[in-house]
Amino acid sequence: MAKINKKSLVLESLLQYCKEKNNFIFHNDLVKEMAKQHNFGNPFDATKLDSSDKLPLSFREQNICLLHLGGGNHQFIKGIELLYHPFEAIQTSINWKYKKSLLNEYNDSESNILSVANNQRILHHFLFGEDLEFENLGIENRPKTYFPHRTKTTLKYQFGDILINAQNQQIEIDLTIEYKGLIGIFEAKNGEPKDFNIYQIYHPYLYYYNSGLDFKQIICVYLVRNDNNLKLWAYTFSNPTHLDSIQFLKSCEYILIR
Repeated sequence: MAKINKKSLVLESLLQYCKEKNNFIFHNDLVKEMAKQHNFGNPFDATKLDSSDKLPLSFREQNICLLHLGGGNHQFIKGIELLYHPFEAIQTSINWKYKKSLLNEYNDSESNILSVANNQRILHHFLFGEDLEFENLGIENRPKTYFPHRTKTTLKYQFGDILINAQNQQIEIDLTIEYKGLIGIFEAKNGEPKDFNIYQIYHPYLYYYNSGLDFKQIICVYLVRNDNNLKLWAYTFSNPTHLDSIQFLKSCEYILIR
């Protein structure tokens, strides 16, 4: 017997409720109510859909996805292709000497993926175009790494014709690197996702863009690990206050050679 996907049941019930009310904006309180009806243990995860294949099949058939409005509000919209960005073809491939350390393969978490890529200096090579030798740099000139954290802030931006004022928006940042005014924001996943929800990199991007810091550029990097390969894609936003202005910069695959 096929396993019942309770998350899909929650989302489908939410959509049906909104259709009956002819109002496609809903709050987390309704999510909690529907999650309880379907015995789904984590209502906060119900609206977290990192790639389009996480959407219920019925949503994909109707071309429906979720727009987050902030303040615990969400909106069903038409246009999966507007909110999910497909990964571009890999432009180049590099054989990278794998300097294995004790904890490199202790777990396969997304945090560990970034730790390995950072310790192997792959992140620096991809961002800055060279393998920076730290020992040849004074400590004040070395790239600075900032570990995963969550924060809450207010974000104002547009998505198409929709003006979003996301109050108290929670943001998750997997890893940040800063070097000579360039800020690199990293998101990591295991497996082979075909696309990603633009929110994952846009919210951290806008968070730093609004900081008032004297930065030169903000680059968002999506890293995917599959076996011994690390694939990285770099993006920015041509219009910083428009979520749908995502701009592809480059991509590279690093093949770890033991």
